[in-house]
Amino acid sequence: MAVLAELIELLETRYPPHLAESWDSVGLVCGDPADAVTAVLTCVDVTDAVVDAAVGGGFELVVAHHPLLLRGVDTVGAHTPKGRLVHRLIRSGCALYTAHTNADIARPGVSDALGDALGLVDMLPLQPTTTPAMDKWAVFVPQTDTDRVAEAMFAAGAGEIGDYSECRWSVTGTGRFRPGEGAHPTIGTVGQVESVVEDRVEMVADRGRREAVLAALRDAHPYEEPAFDLLETVPVATDTGLGRIGRLPDPMSLRDFTDHVARSLTVAPWGVRAAGDPESTVTTVAVCGGAGDSLIDTAAASGADVFVTADLRHHPVDEHLREHELAVIDAGHWATEFPWCAQVSSVLAAHDPSLVVHEYGDTTDRFTMHAGPQA
Repeated sequence: MAVLAELIELLETRYPPHLAESWDSVGLVCGDPADAVTAVLTCVDVTDAVVDAAVGGGFELVVAHHPLLLRGVDTVGAHTPKGRLVHRLIRSGCALYTAHTNADIARPGVSDALGDALGLVDMLPLQPTTTPAMDKWAVFVPQTDTDRVAEAMFAAGAGEIGDYSECRWSVTGTGRFRPGEGAHPTIGTVGQVESVVEDRVEMVADRGRREAVLAALRDAHPYEEPAFDLLETVPVATDTGLGRIGRLPDPMSLRDFTDHVARSLTVAPWGVRAAGDPESTVTTVAVCGGAGDSLIDTAAASGADVFVTADLRHHPVDEHLREHELAVIDAGHWATEFPWCAQVSSVLAAHDPSLVVHEYGDTTDRFTMHAGPQA
């Protein structure tokens, strides 16, 4: 039988919380990590209907994409709409866990699930995340003091790479210098050339730790004037990021591809809308589950023929189409993110086949009616 803490660890391995945007709210909302879990319900939004299904179906965990408590709150009292849902979940012994922008950025993640639903192959991040801004330190230090200097720099935050700490590389060589008038050398004599066996010690550090690392280096180094190199590393694209770009195995017209999108996704009653030349050929497709108009320029620069996303606004699309040939398709927020529910369900089921895992398949898109023009 699975324990909630075990499933949280699984989810956070697949959708690391550190990938989430700074403004986001992800992770465990309510629930006891020590509780057993036999049934999980996955969903896009936590609504009254979802909580009804969770409580009525005996689920002990709801895994949602959209945070229930995204904006700052100062109460979850049962007299508030969202507080009422939290209380119902707690009283029924059902935990709530959210994976939002971390699931957008992780790979595979939300946009991979959307691309898979559309039959795309060879997908890559549309807007890759990059490695953090780092400094590369190379310090020249007498061999007898190498460990002391390195440990001081480690204590100041240097030498961390991912889940590893105290990372360093060194090579031994010969340092030469002549102390001048006014110098107080630790090793050597004023006016005479001195040769010292030294280590060149290299390590990286977050750029924000620069002052602290420099102070630690100077404090621990035996020399009056420590010699060191400091380089700013170039950010490197990773295999994670927002959106995806892939290709269709069989090209089709934009008109046919729009129909393909509508058939492939569980769309809201108002359907799918597209902008572009209906007869243009679609081979390369950019996608972004959820609101994606901030990525229109990125999609246009990617060489894609069409961008499938949601929540497209009139003015950004109008400005885009005045400059670019990239077609755009708005398939709805919920519809473009719902395929992720099957993805996360498969992750949970594969981990523990005894788990009962269901996707909440009724649309939680708030636009539930559509009226067409009169004939």
